[in-house]
Amino acid sequence: MKEIFADNGALAAHLNKFEPREGQKAMAEAVAGVLAAKSNGSDGEQCGAILVVEAETGIGKTLAYLIPAILSGKRVVISTATLNLQDQILKKEIPLVEQITDKKISVLCVKGRSNYLCLYRWYQYVSNPQLSLVDDPRLSKIEDWLKSTETGDRGELDWLSERSQLWPKISAHSNQCLGGDCPEAANCFITSLRKQAGSARILIVNHHLLFSDLALRKGGYGEVLPRYEAVIFDEAHHIENVATTFFGKSFSQYRINDFIFDMERQAELDLPPAEVAVVRQAAQGLRQRIDSFMALFPVKRGRYYLQGLIDDLTPDLWKSEIELLSSGLNRVSGKLLRYGSYGESWKVLERRGNELNKDLREIALDSGDNEQPYVYWYEKRERSVVLSATPIEVATELNSTLYSAVSACVLTSATLSSGGNFSYLKERLGLDDRAEFLRFDSPFDYRNRSILYIPENSFPEPSAAEYGDEVCSRVLGILKISEGRALVLFTSFKGMERMAEYLDEFLDYPVLVQGTASRDGLLRNFREERHSVLLAVASFWEGVDVVGESLSCVIIDKLPFEVPSDPIIQARIQHITENGGKPFFEFQVPRAILSLKQGVGRLMRSASDSGVLAIMDVRLFKKGYGRSFLKSLPPAPVVRTTEEISTFFTRISE
Repeated sequence: MKEIFADNGALAAHLNKFEPREGQKAMAEAVAGVLAAKSNGSDGEQCGAILVVEAETGIGKTLAYLIPAILSGKRVVISTATLNLQDQILKKEIPLVEQITDKKISVLCVKGRSNYLCLYRWYQYVSNPQLSLVDDPRLSKIEDWLKSTETGDRGELDWLSERSQLWPKISAHSNQCLGGDCPEAANCFITSLRKQAGSARILIVNHHLLFSDLALRKGGYGEVLPRYEAVIFDEAHHIENVATTFFGKSFSQYRINDFIFDMERQAELDLPPAEVAVVRQAAQGLRQRIDSFMALFPVKRGRYYLQGLIDDLTPDLWKSEIELLSSGLNRVSGKLLRYGSYGESWKVLERRGNELNKDLREIALDSGDNEQPYVYWYEKRERSVVLSATPIEVATELNSTLYSAVSACVLTSATLSSGGNFSYLKERLGLDDRAEFLRFDSPFDYRNRSILYIPENSFPEPSAAEYGDEVCSRVLGILKISEGRALVLFTSFKGMERMAEYLDEFLDYPVLVQGTASRDGLLRNFREERHSVLLAVASFWEGVDVVGESLSCVIIDKLPFEVPSDPIIQARIQHITENGGKPFFEFQVPRAILSLKQGVGRLMRSASDSGVLAIMDVRLFKKGYGRSFLKSLPPAPVVRTTEEISTFFTRISE
């Protein structure tokens, strides 16, 4: 590693403007060491070596783990949270490492099945006689694409909308796969992908796919990925949330409707008219059952405890409706079984019906044999209801399915510690003292090229009635000083919309608002319109990479504490309390710190960047826990007046 990352090493020879960074070299050496380590235990827990690295912006962490992974000789899975990072690794980092090592790297990006076209479903879809009555130019485009594509990956169709209603009808899904009995098995994109994955040394996936694989292996239902020896998680701060999804269970109105649609379509393709009528009748009966069941749920959207809904119903109504829906699924599955002679599709449909019934009963009646506590909740969406059973903690699952199953596991991100330590991460992810923890501060010059603005103590706290008006007025003042060039991040849509309305009236610079255009479109306009202002929530707190003057100011409306009424958050708070802990300091504050660090990390994306961080929340100074937040922020000088912001911009522009 020293020869590659040295001042005059291989990396410097192939990378323009290379700046040697001690943190990058030290991280690479640590990753190489953990990948070369032998298993450190035989007790079934954390047998493999584990390395946790917080590498702040500018360290160059991608190359610091990618190069040792490639040189290790092991099959390594690199898991990311975003497509952007996958594309960066494939299109930028891998070609660079191939130049450095002077050899072709055996690498493959594997996405979830739904990203690939299913040829069988495609031919079924286009053979529908009703399509001849509709002129759909998308079909001819896909037909032409299929003549040249080698992957069947929808990512190649840049004209296809993310919300396309066509793609779900022709894409590959595990619960609809006919396997070896499929007439298109020989040309199947998924089969081809699996063969390539079996011979690839480096597999690039996302967290959802990796945890889908772990969940399948745990249940004994097979595997999504070929066997691998080591895993490297980039953007590892997402692990708990993603693991929570895949180690839980869910049942949704959408799944049943999808099942009914596929059942009726298959009947029209395979069965004689009399039997088609039988299937349609069964489908209609199931629709009535699901409609009756969904009528139990209130209209108001959001996430709620399932038990709260059950308690509000008349006695035994919940169980009665569940039994009716369950018996309806049973009857339909029984009818589907008799059509098995018409092809494998009917056996797949029958299995889907049984899985739906099993998930429904385990969630709605809590009849599953759970080894650990779950929280049972539902989410009311615009057009669907989702029932979920979610594990309150995933540490045990990670120990049994991940840490003990690989020889090495690396977790890295720019934001893993809170308040200067890793105690929160250790607790949530079940990491013990056998794991190695490293921190590398950003090499960027925050002390001279940035300032952190926090309003004076007389400024209202977010809970005060006058806060909304005051924050709008103060942010307007800052934006006039910065001449736009700002990303303003909010903890709620309500706060964002209020600010958008205010700035539209009083600010002369262009105001871009999340939701008015696609994410990529907004960011493109923000980069090109140098003096524009971008208002956003949620996903824009991370993954926004705007280098240069267009982003010279990041403003955050308040500390990003999560809404404590969310059932999962509430259950975890209660669990910590019941075990003698202090959930606010052990759980809520650390989570808010990690989110805040992501937000402020949008400002400095290169060594030449500079600007102002503004957090409009005086609790940073007025509350004791504010010190933990301040300790976690970059070492930018703190200022408390807007005059000092003006002085800073004057100095930095000279």
